[in-house]
Amino acid sequence: EVQLVESGGGLVQTGGSLRLSCAYSGFFFANTVIGWFRQASGKERERVSCIGSSGGSIYYADSVKGRFTISRDNAKKTVFLQMNSLKPEDTAVYVCARGSSCLGAYNIWGQGTQVTVSS
Repeated sequence: EVQLVESGGGLVQTGGSLRLSCAYSGFFFANTVIGWFRQASGKERERVSCIGSSGGSIYYADSVKGRFTISRDNAKKTVFLQMNSLKPEDTAVYVCARGSSCLGAYNIWGQGTQVTVSS
């Protein structure tokens, strides 16, 4: 059974940084697309970033381009989201998920980690 567990969230001031981790348990991680999503209170879920199985296919939402970096360590079965220059509007629950393709459907979701950016 595939499971995804996020960690690394917390409270940070504007301009600060956080590094989120998405730990994957199960088989075939190296062949798996992983995406990061976020949902702020009262807003729809937003696709933040995703990374293909080989790491060569990467997507960022316009709202995070130049500030966030996604990467993966296949040996550790972990995907990271480095978030720099954080803004209050980045405040949300961040969730990682396994997908069929970077911009396609996702079928397994983690429980999420809260990121709060204070002004």
